[in-house]
Amino acid sequence: MTGAGATTRSPVLAYHLSPESREQFANHISRPRLVDGAPDQPVWLPPPEAEALFTFASAWAKAPADKPAGWPFNLRWIQLASAGVDALPAWAYQGTVVTCGRGITARPIAEYVMAALLEKEKRISDFRVRSVVDYRRLGNEHDWLKIPLGGLAGQAVGVVGLGSIGREIAGRAAAFGMRVLATRRSSSASPLAFVTLRPDAKTLASEVDHLVLCAPSTRETKHIIDASVLAAAKPGLHIVNVARGSLLDHAALLPALNDSRVSMATLDVTDPEPLPAGHPFYSHPRVRLTPHMAWYSATHHQRLTAKLLENLARFSRGEELTDVVDPATGY
Repeated sequence: MTGAGATTRSPVLAYHLSPESREQFANHISRPRLVDGAPDQPVWLPPPEAEALFTFASAWAKAPADKPAGWPFNLRWIQLASAGVDALPAWAYQGTVVTCGRGITARPIAEYVMAALLEKEKRISDFRVRSVVDYRRLGNEHDWLKIPLGGLAGQAVGVVGLGSIGREIAGRAAAFGMRVLATRRSSSASPLAFVTLRPDAKTLASEVDHLVLCAPSTRETKHIIDASVLAAAKPGLHIVNVARGSLLDHAALLPALNDSRVSMATLDVTDPEPLPAGHPFYSHPRVRLTPHMAWYSATHHQRLTAKLLENLARFSRGEELTDVVDPATGY
């Protein structure tokens, strides 16, 4: 899409985002016409007049393997309200430009990661005193038990993926005095002077105290952390997954946790999600499981809406869109 400086026109949008944002889209400077599909129609069967589709990636979870007859209809653009695009089938890119909400969640996720690293080393939840019984268990009335605690300064953190999330994590880890290593799909030099690249996840895991997964979910990253990587890992490794559950082989992780090769796993994402009832990760003493909420912040909705409205302005003027997804790489 080119033509900067072109007259703003009023596009027709199939709108499947939050009702709270609908008025902001309807009152956008481009004055779009928002249309809704029939209640029983999936997002991939939009109203025939729709030029653009604003939707959540999760709405594509049950998309068919084969494209529907007539695809892409009148659609030219699909805007997703998330950074992850793994739910989209390959045919969704045929005849359309797909854009995503890249970067919106990077800071909250990086803060979650640092909280997880600090929890691992400082163990506050393990030794919180709630009663006199706890007080006496930890020590006695006259002397607190001296509890051995770790620290982040001087430790090494490995980051799998150096996109917007990985860079935010790297910067915060460096501020805590940590050595930062990373691996990335690109073979180019590190984009951050204080980050040292390693060729693959196995090499990275062998050198670090904490391994953070923040790469996109693609065919290449499925089970990028598998039994061979865990076997080569530095003893006592802490794994943090804030990407997608598919990056981590759960069947390989469980024995690594049981024999202490992995000292802790902080998992905000799993595969499947949620895990089935009775899964050992729910009660495993070395697993910290959270319900895919690392991305959340109090300003998430406002920042996402502003980002999407800016792309809508570009579309209405015929300009290049931002955060275009490359179907070849899947992000």
